[in-house]
Amino acid sequence: MTSAFPLPGFDDLRVAVIGLGYVGLPLAVEFGKSRSTVGFDLNADRVIALQAGADSTGELAPEQLAQAPNLKFTNDLADIADCNFYIVAVPTPIDQHRQPNLGPLLSASRMVGSVIKRGDIVVFESTVYPGATEEDCLPLVEQGSGLVLNRDFFAGYSPERINPGDKARPLTSIVKVTSGSTSEVADLIDNLYASIIIAGTFKAASIRVAEASKVIENTQRDVSIALINELSIIFSHLDIDTNAVLDAAATKWNFNRFSPGLVGGHCIGVDPYYLVHKSIAAGHIPDIIRIAREINDGMARHAVSLLVKKMIQKEARVKDGHVLVLGLTFKQNCADIRNTKVLDLFGNMQSYGMNVDVYDPWADAAEVRDVYGIEILKDLPVAGGYDAVILAVPHDELIEIGAQGLRAMLDPNGVLFDMKAVFDQTESDLRL
Repeated sequence: MTSAFPLPGFDDLRVAVIGLGYVGLPLAVEFGKSRSTVGFDLNADRVIALQAGADSTGELAPEQLAQAPNLKFTNDLADIADCNFYIVAVPTPIDQHRQPNLGPLLSASRMVGSVIKRGDIVVFESTVYPGATEEDCLPLVEQGSGLVLNRDFFAGYSPERINPGDKARPLTSIVKVTSGSTSEVADLIDNLYASIIIAGTFKAASIRVAEASKVIENTQRDVSIALINELSIIFSHLDIDTNAVLDAAATKWNFNRFSPGLVGGHCIGVDPYYLVHKSIAAGHIPDIIRIAREINDGMARHAVSLLVKKMIQKEARVKDGHVLVLGLTFKQNCADIRNTKVLDLFGNMQSYGMNVDVYDPWADAAEVRDVYGIEILKDLPVAGGYDAVILAVPHDELIEIGAQGLRAMLDPNGVLFDMKAVFDQTESDLRL
């Protein structure tokens, strides 16, 4: 290989962010405050809304978008051809068989391959298994461009750490892990991110190390929550309130408290499957990680079985009963409905012949209809009559109603299921 094409200077970097979702948009805005930046997304409606100053995810307010005077939005690939620093921030979901779906990421890699030039840099932020950047993505960039990695162009990986709905921890306040395909480009990538990340950066030893560091962050949380979920199942058989046990155990300084519940979303409910896939391909079956996923994926079924038992005890209708589920998004105070396990709750209740209504003040009704085929209520019911009310996602607006307010929606024999133990144990009929 001949000598590498020279890297651009720090002040000459022109950024393109490919994918304007929960990860890409905040990134584009931060870079757009100080340097030429183009935000690219295939969704024309999304681009039009952002150009008008509206973020449908609710993560950024119009005034925050207006703080990036050097940022423009587009769905035309030609508009990013003049950039020289490409950041790929597209989703990496799983398919119906719980296998990694790299389709959006590979498509974005081909896009980069069609516009990248000599001396340019491409950095991937999407969560993947170790090796995906170098084995799956960069060969497509080489193929599409006719260029050679580390001779004609350069690459890096900097895993996203966005926490949707968390206003206390925005992008700039979370330490950013960076890496590069050569030591020189690793320094340049790290310096660029350091220019917008107040919390600082951490330069990983290699792209694979950076990839692995991201995927184990959420895998560790998944395993920890699975332990609590399994304890919750055990305690339900022993007629012990799990949260009362956790309150007692948490009085010791080195007890790490996690709460039982549904584990969905685009990270914790997905990322472990990427590591399981790569581990099995490498010849090792990761039992702890795999079983943790099975436990967490089964929590909706367990929750519904508890509900049915309690409804029978209180002589509430099960078959043909009416249930109100409050909350559909994958977490509280967030509009993100990706991989929400409330959908599993919905399906399990329907299998018992229940009629299920869903209300969520954060979820977009049109998006829920398009993605899941469910019509959610426009307004919160003001009258009673439900055989069960389930507080599945404790949005602030729902908590403010209070336990008594939720009970007012119930039939006299109805069950109030406080899944996340928001209220005192004495105020509800059932908790996980």
